[in-house]
Amino acid sequence: MTDLDRLFSPKSIALVGASPDPDKLGGIALRNLLGLKGAVYPVNPRYGEIMGLRAYPSASELPEKVDLSVIMRPAAEVPDILAAHRGRARFALIVSAGFAEIGEAGLQQQIVCIAGEAGMRLVGPNCIGIFTPRHRLDTMFVPHARLRRPRRGNLAIVSQSGAVLMSLLDAARIANIGVSKAVNYGNAADLDAPDFFDYLAEDEDTSVVVSYLESVGDGRRFLDAARRLSGRKPLLILKAGKGAGGGAAAFSHTGRLAGNYRVFRSLMDHCGLREVEGFDELLDAAKALSYQRPAPGKRVCIITNGGGAGVLASDECGRQGLDLPGLPDNVRDELRREFPSFYTVANPMDLTGQVMIDDYGVALSAVGDHYDGFLVIALTGVPGVTPGLAGHLVRFHGTVNKPITAYIAQGWVAPRLTRPLEKAGVPVYHSPERAVRGLAALLWKMA
Repeated sequence: MTDLDRLFSPKSIALVGASPDPDKLGGIALRNLLGLKGAVYPVNPRYGEIMGLRAYPSASELPEKVDLSVIMRPAAEVPDILAAHRGRARFALIVSAGFAEIGEAGLQQQIVCIAGEAGMRLVGPNCIGIFTPRHRLDTMFVPHARLRRPRRGNLAIVSQSGAVLMSLLDAARIANIGVSKAVNYGNAADLDAPDFFDYLAEDEDTSVVVSYLESVGDGRRFLDAARRLSGRKPLLILKAGKGAGGGAAAFSHTGRLAGNYRVFRSLMDHCGLREVEGFDELLDAAKALSYQRPAPGKRVCIITNGGGAGVLASDECGRQGLDLPGLPDNVRDELRREFPSFYTVANPMDLTGQVMIDDYGVALSAVGDHYDGFLVIALTGVPGVTPGLAGHLVRFHGTVNKPITAYIAQGWVAPRLTRPLEKAGVPVYHSPERAVRGLAALLWKMA
């Protein structure tokens, strides 16, 4: 396996095409690189200094061999730029477009050969690169004002598309999901998804991996690497280019054929790999798996204070292959003695709009030993739902150590409930269906 530590956590980095103009791509990228825990070397023959750093006219004149060189120059210049890197870089990340995705397969093969002769591995071309919060590595040419980065966490993102990577990073931040590493590999002229899968399988900072892909180069190698990774950590795959139109779009995007989706899906099923159907499902599953460990089983209990939300959650359980067994007789009898007669003591359990937060604690305590996973729904518009509800859910989660998700309806109480829950590892969603999808991800192996 190629050691990619120097790629994701470089101690030195060059930016070819650096600019002093903060509004140009080379200026934006350089400003984002200034936070790196390491040396940064701008390369541009027009300047002696850029943003307070000494600039170098060529990669051949860098003062040391850098771990990573980011190249932001037109495609036609890239072969000569790579040749100048001989002995001066371990990895090169080619941001530039204009290669196989527009029919210039020969030019793309040329840069692979030059890099190989120079002893470098390539990321790209046609990509935005890498984000490693722990090391403060950010090669993206997008200002922080336009794309606020997510916090550091345990989710790794491997994306063939730069636009999808940026969307996932933004969505992860909004959903309070922390990121360990993120990479967009573009045309995958050299390093490809299997290389990143193998690396992330061993990465101590990563607990779950999501992968967006449009095409697969070496199918056997991809499946072998995906299977190795999923044997160690949850792997979620979102495949695009499923139909004829999508396949054509994928080819024009990265210059690789998307292949026959039915064959791909069959092989995924055969290998026990997990494919999600869309962006929201990917995000919902990733959030749950980044907060909690998956567990076997598919018996779910729903506790709600609104009947309609419970019905919606029940319908989604059916779509996700989860079971909603009735309450055991002794539990049902116990709760009927505890609760008012107008509470629905069943599964889903409807504590109605007259609920008090202690009622949730009583219900959870009664059912904790009898189900594999739990969904708690709290509609915050009623007086009895207060921020103290978080304490009941956190204590229950710590006691039973089983998957649990929550749907907290928006209202003034919602943020005061959500923050302590997510800090304690209980993921909160903005709809009952999404909360069920998160729970299903945690129970996937047996659902």
